[in-house]
Amino acid sequence: MIYPTLVYVHLLLFVLWLGGDLGVFVLGQHFRRRDYSLPERLTLLKLLVAIDMGPRSAWALMVPLSLTLLYAGGWWPGLPMGAVIAGWVVGLGWLWLVWDAHAHDMTPRAARDRRIEGGLRWGLAAFYLGLGGISLATGTPLAPQWLALKALLFGLIFGAAIMIDHAFKPVGPQLMALIEQGSSDATEVPLRATMDGTRRWVFTVYALLFATSWLGAVKPL
Repeated sequence: MIYPTLVYVHLLLFVLWLGGDLGVFVLGQHFRRRDYSLPERLTLLKLLVAIDMGPRSAWALMVPLSLTLLYAGGWWPGLPMGAVIAGWVVGLGWLWLVWDAHAHDMTPRAARDRRIEGGLRWGLAAFYLGLGGISLATGTPLAPQWLALKALLFGLIFGAAIMIDHAFKPVGPQLMALIEQGSSDATEVPLRATMDGTRRWVFTVYALLFATSWLGAVKPL
């Protein structure tokens, strides 16, 4: 029962990740509308940040769970238990960073947490891209092509998410300008442009999530 249960938890995390992200997207769309009052839009933004904690948490837990599934299902022959334990240390540490930064937002502590989280994302992106790429090229350590491709796509999700953060950086100062100066073309247009630029990476993550989940469910290769 252990392996099917792990698969079930994996599906729950996927639902939490994608479903929460869609909620964030809808709130973001409404935040962009200038027919709402500024206090109403800021309330939408607070709700957006709160809902976004679900997908962020699910993403962090996907890392150790993916290694546990590879181990429990025998998909990666020779994978040591120590690597699985290390994966849980990394995943739970990442989860703590996410929630600690949320609890201490707009402080140096939160900025430190997010810098560490950024380093983790780069490292994990390299790990999954390398795992998937080597497996596709050599047939090892992940022999099924669908699984190797899934690992590669998971690495690409990390890359797209890194680009979301990069594209979203100007939002902080632009949002402060909106709050301090009020709604006008001078404050709204740059903010809208930044959000529009971020959306292409958000849609990329959605497409990669759909492709990854399809590979896991159908196993076509």
